[in-house]
Amino acid sequence: MKTIALVAALGLAGGVVSACSGGAPKGTIALSEPNSPFIAFDVWIKAGSQNDPVGKEGLALLTASLLSDGATQQDSYQSIVEKLYPMAAGYGASVDKEMTVFRGVVHKDNLDGYYTLFHNALLSPAFSEDDFNRVKAQLLNYDERARRFNRDEELSRELLYWMAYQGTPYAHPAEGYVESVRSITLQDVKDFYAKHYLRNNVVVGVGGGYPDGFVERVRADLDGLPTGTVETVAAPEPAMPRGVKVLIVEKQTDASAISMGFPIPLVRGDPDFTEMALVNSWFGEHRSSFSHLYQVIRERRGMNYGDYSYIEAFPRSYTTQERPVNYARRSNLFEIWIRPISGTGPDDLHDRTLFATRAAWRELAKLTDEGLPPDEVERARLYLHNFSVTYGSTVSRRLAYKVDDAFYGLGEPGYLASIRPGLEKLTPESVKGAIDRNLQPDNMWVVFITSNAEALKAKLLSGEATPIRYAAQQPPELLAEDEEIASFPIPVKAEDITIMPIAEVFEKGT
Repeated sequence: MKTIALVAALGLAGGVVSACSGGAPKGTIALSEPNSPFIAFDVWIKAGSQNDPVGKEGLALLTASLLSDGATQQDSYQSIVEKLYPMAAGYGASVDKEMTVFRGVVHKDNLDGYYTLFHNALLSPAFSEDDFNRVKAQLLNYDERARRFNRDEELSRELLYWMAYQGTPYAHPAEGYVESVRSITLQDVKDFYAKHYLRNNVVVGVGGGYPDGFVERVRADLDGLPTGTVETVAAPEPAMPRGVKVLIVEKQTDASAISMGFPIPLVRGDPDFTEMALVNSWFGEHRSSFSHLYQVIRERRGMNYGDYSYIEAFPRSYTTQERPVNYARRSNLFEIWIRPISGTGPDDLHDRTLFATRAAWRELAKLTDEGLPPDEVERARLYLHNFSVTYGSTVSRRLAYKVDDAFYGLGEPGYLASIRPGLEKLTPESVKGAIDRNLQPDNMWVVFITSNAEALKAKLLSGEATPIRYAAQQPPELLAEDEEIASFPIPVKAEDITIMPIAEVFEKGT
């Protein structure tokens, strides 16, 4: 079926002048895998939520969603769904800060019919009023309800970015604000399409077992878009917090979601990136029991489902273990994500919330002070050497990585092929140097989504210990460590704590 329900948050950046592969035309990435029975598409429009006009936040996403989930001049939306169904294929759009990407994959036997539908969606959208109203209603439903009341753990991460990137085009989520989405009209969508969907603002990616001449055909078709002036957006400059800045979202809930982090001067291709990828895998590999945080908070103490860290954006991480693709950004946070912590009552909930926060913070402080011993570097190197094989598990993912390489200006052999050689070259000393240049435990943006926000604020300001209790007897060494964790300082001032009701979250821009 057609893969198109609102695909929240993806990205686009304006960092690549041209992207070519082999003898492919300019602005084209060709990943030839002749033995593959599939053909994958990854068409990158160099615009994203950073290009949303002020007061129209969410417009990039709504535009892409209308193209991917709406009628064309040739077919109604229902007809498109019916034609895609027997192909067992679909296409969809994703929008992040700096990238809008239209992606799809089809078996070679269905290529001609599928490609007709795919390029019609991009080149001749119908801009139907009915489709617009339906897609806009879906987005508003997400903004008003699902975002606030469905996934606190994902919301805490969005709010972390909102705090860190205030005053920059990265601040608002791709889904926009409730009031901004309400204000978007069909004409706004048409204007955004006309301004950004330009032949000189598109990189075409095709991969798999495509026939001779097909890549050139796709490029020629996309060159049917008009040429125009490409809007440039300066790279965001997020502020490092001075000390600890806390946002507590008040919500009726029996569990607390926690996100914390700070800006890092690191993007893919930087000299420290391989070392920091290893450090991050050791410290907080996503959804992996290999993670040090996972062992400290979940395995040893059974506090929650998982505890992870990130050096690159990882939207909707609750849905998958796979690394996200086509979320390339020119600015990143080091982020710690503590999946919801529950308690037996309000006071116990806050003790456990702060204990988990302190446990993660303490481990970060130890990492920055001590670095990784050689045996842990080797253990992490072996883990990442093996795990990185999964990054390019399909032709679609391998193609998407090539598109991301174009974003970052990475030449051959590209990111996927450079991971293992890079791991072989690093040393414990180079790892410690990367930690020193990129990590610190003293300045932090912190988000809590919890109930009884004023009580959590008071507990934070008191500085009192927040011990946790166990149902069974625990080893003395664990209890001794618990005493240290429970008292680990979180030096925050009253003026640096903000409380926000859940009903106000992302209601309107600031």
